[in-house]
Amino acid sequence: MQHQVIHKKEPEKAILIGVEPKNSPIKSSNIYLDELEFLAYTAGATTLKRFIQRLEKPHPKTYIGEGKMEEITAYVKEHEIDLAIFDYELSPSQIRNLEEFIQCKIVDRSSLILDIFAKNAQTAQAKTQVELAQSEYLLPRLTRMWTHLQKQKGGIGMKGPGEKEIETDRRVIRDKIAKLKKELHDIDKQSITRRKNRETMTRVALVGYTNVGKSTIINLLAKSEVLAQDMLFATLDSTVRKVVFPPDPVTFEPCVFLLSDTVGFIRKLPHQLVESFKSTLDEVKEADILLHVVDVSHPQFEEQMDTVSSTLEEIGASNKTVITIFNKIDQYKPMATSDDIFEDKTIYDIPTLKKTWMSKLDDNIVFISATQSDNIDELKDLIRKNVSKSL
Repeated sequence: MQHQVIHKKEPEKAILIGVEPKNSPIKSSNIYLDELEFLAYTAGATTLKRFIQRLEKPHPKTYIGEGKMEEITAYVKEHEIDLAIFDYELSPSQIRNLEEFIQCKIVDRSSLILDIFAKNAQTAQAKTQVELAQSEYLLPRLTRMWTHLQKQKGGIGMKGPGEKEIETDRRVIRDKIAKLKKELHDIDKQSITRRKNRETMTRVALVGYTNVGKSTIINLLAKSEVLAQDMLFATLDSTVRKVVFPPDPVTFEPCVFLLSDTVGFIRKLPHQLVESFKSTLDEVKEADILLHVVDVSHPQFEEQMDTVSSTLEEIGASNKTVITIFNKIDQYKPMATSDDIFEDKTIYDIPTLKKTWMSKLDDNIVFISATQSDNIDELKDLIRKNVSKSL
């Protein structure tokens, strides 16, 4: 009996490229590329090397300077690199010029994020939203795609089409965008009906940067089985769970609310995705209370908080009651600081954290570790207090 041999697809070999202003610290550049590498890994690529160039401003034709481009080209040829990933959204002409020079596939940050969203989309709504975002991203890049096809080695039907065919394809994509928008509009109407049926209950929505532990928290609070893994954008669809806390020991009032988990935000999120996911983000817009989850162990968690705040503003949800949850306190390591409270400390316990600037941001602040179930009772008390206020 013959056994079928299944060849596992090798991950694509990638290099990462970042351009930073001349005065920016090298540490920040590497943290940005850490995130890009995690995105590449989530998409299924292995990163072999990083290239960082310091420029006053990106080159209009190639984004990077000529010398850096020659260095990258030599490395790509020597190590048979499949793709070069830029931590920036490139114009169609920049991609075309780079591919001609470097001789490998060029992927920008937006394209990479769209690819991950496409892989993770499970429901009809998420698939439609991602397809719409991809089509809108693709439309201005059609000419570049055809020139790329013209350079493919061999193969029947690889001769690039003329302008007429490109115009036909543009029309096809425009028609597809119109069709997808109509489909999303129909799905939205169904979602609005579902949300109206839940109007009598207080609605709480988890928001935050991607991979900060939102799904772990919904599993803790709602005792549910939502996918929680160390991957970017593991959750695309809003998950809604009914949560019932035991009666308050003083008032004996039970605490009942609806809790939703939503797609994570990220720095430089492609605007096409923000637009097409606005219907999913309606769970955030229509919530009474937002639980803003922050990965306090991340070296740039303050910048991530700013990204979330600006995205909330963009979707019209910045005027909500917000409970800020500083998560992953078991992994917290403070940056260089003048605060005496951190001197000679190896463990940053909750009483210590409550003396920091973080606790002074607002009354609705809590420090937890979701994976260790640490300080979850204080989080529940804070939610209970805000839910009773909203009734």
